[in-house]
Amino acid sequence: MTTVRTTVAEALVRFLIAQKIDVDGVEEQLFPGVIAIFGHGNVTSLGHSLEQHRDEIPVWRGQNEQGMGLAAAAYAKAKQRRQVLVATSSIGPGSTNMVTAAGVAMSNRLPVLFISGDTFASRLPDPVLQQVEHFGNPTITVSDAFKPVVRYWDRITHPAQILTSLPQMVCTLLDPADCGPAFIGLPQDIAASAFDFPVSFLERTVHRIPRYGADAQQIASAVELIKGAKCPAIIAGGGVHYSRAEAQLSEFAHAHGIPVVETVAGKSSLLASDPMYVGAVGVTGADPANELIRRADLVIAIGSRLEDFTTGSWTLIPEKTPILAINAARFDAIKHAAVAVVGDAQLCMQEISFQLGGHASEAAWLTVASGLRQDFFDFVNSRVAPDGVWPPSYAQIVGAVQAQATDEDYVLTAAGGLPGELNINWLSQSIRSFDCEYGFSCMGYEISGGWGAAMAHAESANSAGGDVYAFVGDGSYLMLNSDIYSSVLSGKKMTLLVCDNAGYAVIERLQRGQGGNSYNNMLRDSTGPGNLVRVDFAANARSLGAVTISVGSMEELATALAVARQETTTVAIVLDVRESDWTEGGAFWQVGVPEVSDLESVNQARARMDQGLTGQRRGR
Repeated sequence: MTTVRTTVAEALVRFLIAQKIDVDGVEEQLFPGVIAIFGHGNVTSLGHSLEQHRDEIPVWRGQNEQGMGLAAAAYAKAKQRRQVLVATSSIGPGSTNMVTAAGVAMSNRLPVLFISGDTFASRLPDPVLQQVEHFGNPTITVSDAFKPVVRYWDRITHPAQILTSLPQMVCTLLDPADCGPAFIGLPQDIAASAFDFPVSFLERTVHRIPRYGADAQQIASAVELIKGAKCPAIIAGGGVHYSRAEAQLSEFAHAHGIPVVETVAGKSSLLASDPMYVGAVGVTGADPANELIRRADLVIAIGSRLEDFTTGSWTLIPEKTPILAINAARFDAIKHAAVAVVGDAQLCMQEISFQLGGHASEAAWLTVASGLRQDFFDFVNSRVAPDGVWPPSYAQIVGAVQAQATDEDYVLTAAGGLPGELNINWLSQSIRSFDCEYGFSCMGYEISGGWGAAMAHAESANSAGGDVYAFVGDGSYLMLNSDIYSSVLSGKKMTLLVCDNAGYAVIERLQRGQGGNSYNNMLRDSTGPGNLVRVDFAANARSLGAVTISVGSMEELATALAVARQETTTVAIVLDVRESDWTEGGAFWQVGVPEVSDLESVNQARARMDQGLTGQRRGR
């Protein structure tokens, strides 16, 4: 066996460079780049090797380790899990900063590779700088904090271990059913250690994401269910995107007369102009789409993990209504006693459609769906229409951006009130053009994620002339805005819509909506006497290198959007937004309301909650 003697860090970098992926017949780098903040745990070995290979694997400097991971997650989403960015940090706070981002990737089933420095495997210099010591278990380091939020976790304590660990890591990142983030911990002495690695380990390897067909009996059961249904409806989830099954979804829906609603993760699976599209479903969805699911006698969930915002905390799908779940992950496919079809969405729809032949839903059901579709569009039009009052609602801002959007643009948001506003009111003009991080609902994702999406968007042949629009509230902006600077430094343009309603308004809405008093959410009731100071977001964004435009009318917003389109660097459009003018969803949501309280309003809210739970699905 031919070997090469080199360090673990060098072998790791060369291994990453050697991994390729076949994307629709085109060979790409599986790991096209690294986002890094170097410290004493990763700069002297891993950082040195990355610098030596800077022409083969680019490294972008992050400003915050959480932001690095969020950018990598958004990149993976925009790439439909076909390519993976690496985020690397030092051993202490840099490492723990990435844990939240790992949680985002884990809950959204997105591939990100986290590489963190670690304490010395020998333990001879312990305790080292940034080491957290556990008196009763010296094997524990902060790297262990990643275990609940990654699919694959390993700490390398001997150079030979990477020979088996790294291939397993890659397979996890690319597995359609088990996809999620991976973590590799590199103790400082191990990263610097030399070993005789087989040359074959470092040679070019081309990967292809496998497509697994379902069991024949599962397909037969699905066909039987669909043929027996008079009013079936499809819930399209994020798995439609990851399978790149959007065309098959439209063909399936049209061929068999099955209307479609979309989850937050599944949005832009269909064009808004598709006649089978009835809108956004769930808590952040609209009444017409939810009514379609309530009336359906079969719900076909394709690539959805069926979380509470989709199912209305399992009150939206009646107990008597069967669920057919097509999903690459068995874990998701069997939820709530669903009839499971475990396999790739594209292959499964094709096989089910073939066996259905010319079978289609009754014309009367499609008439119902068409009416609900029209109700949905009428509702959206009423919400986005300007009313001459300033500041505008979130929905009106969405409408203003939509009015100038092209089918090359990409839209992104997360957390707070914006997910509901965009999920309902944004009408997709192109496939795979929307990202709302709502699996972890992570405030701060919007700007970092916008940077990651801009990286991916810049590499896409279909995005020529298109922009990435990131909608961010004032609360999220204050949590994590430093990646405005990252986007400027890296030359990856995005357009930020910074919407200021002076607080955490959507949580205040929940607080008051469940009988509580407004407290510690809005600036007006979370400051000391005379200390209400509003942030100058335009000045802040300008200081980070963005072109900034403050607007005070809908006409100025339209002009600002046109100006932003012509800019070549990141733009921040800053405007006030109404504190409480929300696009109402049409689904129940279970939250923890006190069973007893001194506030009668809370007792009443608990009674409403208990009443809502009477319709909660418990099984089948």
